Amino acid sequence: MTPRTLYRRIALTEVVTWALLLVGMFLKYVTGTTDLGVRVFGLVHGVVFIAFALVTVLLWVNQRWTFRELVLGLLLAVPPFLTVWWERRLERAGRLDGDWRLAHDSDGDAPATAAERLVAALVARPAVAVAVGLAAVVALAGVALVVGPPVGSAG
Repeated sequence: MTPRTLYRRIALTEVVTWALLLVGMFLKYVTGTTDLGVRVFGLVHGVVFIAFALVTVLLWVNQRWTFRELVLGLLLAVPPFLTVWWERRLERAGRLDGDWRLAHDSDGDAPATAAERLVAALVARPAVAVAVGLAAVVALAGVALVVGPPVGSAG
């Protein structure tokens, strides 16, 4: 899977979970029928949001995005539906082009920083990368569950 394909899929998934959460919020706050949608889709969206953030950081390292691109990628995941717009903007600008720069068989530069060495190790072992990614998402989602929902969302 190329960086472009990975980012497109996670951006689209984030948009879908946002839509499901908004439906759940409509059912809870507008119709007053149920809060099940918010409880279920809120958790799902939170997990996908964390995964999107981790993939954004991964591609920031691999694609040599600017710090501004990293920050924008993370911030644009907060309002509904902007991740797909951001992904398409990056694609039009050529910021998602190519394969994994830090792959051992690529013509890319040798990893120079600790972050690049970590990404290179993950890219070289896709099964380990998936396991590490899932573990990171689960751990961060667990922290988010302990911390609780954002202020002002109770009700």
